[in-house]
Amino acid sequence: MIFYRERLWPSHWLPLILALVIPLLWLVIAPFNSALGFAVGGFVFAVLMIAVYARVPVATVTESTFTYGRAEIELCYVGSVSAFSGAPALEQRRTKLDARAWVALRPLGDGLVKLDIVDDADPTPYWLVSTRDPQGLASALRTARENYTG
Repeated sequence: MIFYRERLWPSHWLPLILALVIPLLWLVIAPFNSALGFAVGGFVFAVLMIAVYARVPVATVTESTFTYGRAEIELCYVGSVSAFSGAPALEQRRTKLDARAWVALRPLGDGLVKLDIVDDADPTPYWLVSTRDPQGLASALRTARENYTG
């Protein structure tokens, strides 16, 4: 059973930013061949877009695990869950960040969820992950953890 699923798409500005590679490569190659410069720029832009969008991670909360991209943790090791946005999220990223934490920050908004880790064998104190819906992800994690039977 899936309690929560979110594709962590990049910002809507990313294609526009990546499109800047077209005039950049055109300027580099244009002295030799203007059409080739434009073609190479377009090809590199297409490759970058495919690479970025093919690697979009997914955050999933099931009845027994939380998966964020390729990382996965069983819910029995998840302690308290906190949601942050705005100034508190900025604080978590900067002054309150523990160097031992597992951090997955994405440029997709200011939402963060912090999962405290309760495994004594794990030196990681918590996970800090980006999300567009911090309240929804935190709520799903709490619900799944309460229903966890493993």
